[in-house]
Amino acid sequence: MNGLYRPRNGRMIGGVCAALARRFGMSASAVRLLALLSCVLPGPQFVIYLVLWVMVPSEDKYRARTSY
Repeated sequence: MNGLYRPRNGRMIGGVCAALARRFGMSASAVRLLALLSCVLPGPQFVIYLVLWVMVPSEDKYRARTSY
């Protein structure tokens, strides 16, 4: 599965960083570190995280949607 979805395993809070890491072939720790460091910069990073949490489907919903 190559799409963007929040996995059941490997989540810390919402699974957004784990989803981005799987989608782009990076380690989840590196994406989490980049997300944490980006919060130091001014901007809407936290809001973007919340929007992705709502918009990116969970693994179960993603599989149900793509299995037809």
